Amino acid sequence: MARLAMRIEAAARRRVGPAVVTRLRKTARRLVEAASGDDAEVGLILTGDARIQWMNWYYRKKDKPTDVLAFAMQEGHAGHVGRARRLGDLALDVGMLGDVVISVATAARQAPEHGLSFVEELEFLFVHGLCHLLGYDHRTDAEERRMNRRMRALLKQARQG
Repeated sequence: MARLAMRIEAAARRRVGPAVVTRLRKTARRLVEAASGDDAEVGLILTGDARIQWMNWYYRKKDKPTDVLAFAMQEGHAGHVGRARRLGDLALDVGMLGDVVISVATAARQAPEHGLSFVEELEFLFVHGLCHLLGYDHRTDAEERRMNRRMRALLKQARQG
């Protein structure tokens, strides 16, 4: 079974109750399994705007909060896995893919703008980060269309199963 290590930092605890955590954990685990198979592991960190802003500045030189950041364990390997998955090669041993960091404060602000519940926004942000770990990106319109198709397919599969 796919593994998910979840950490909820203090700044996020007051915004995520037990029901949200339970649903997000279940969906995230299913997303990892659907995207990468049984041997994959992903870390999920729920944090606040101040922490994610610091991370965004430190790692990306952008001094503002963001909704989600993804940190691949092995940049080359994750990219290879993403391309292989798109090509249908399911025999790869993926191991630890990396970490997805989500600002729950930003997710809470964005959810109504996107017409989603808070937990649906968290699920969307997680699958977005997961796709980055798998090598997808959205630097061009074509890349964004491919990534969005993959995200929709993974969410559909995870919510059904």
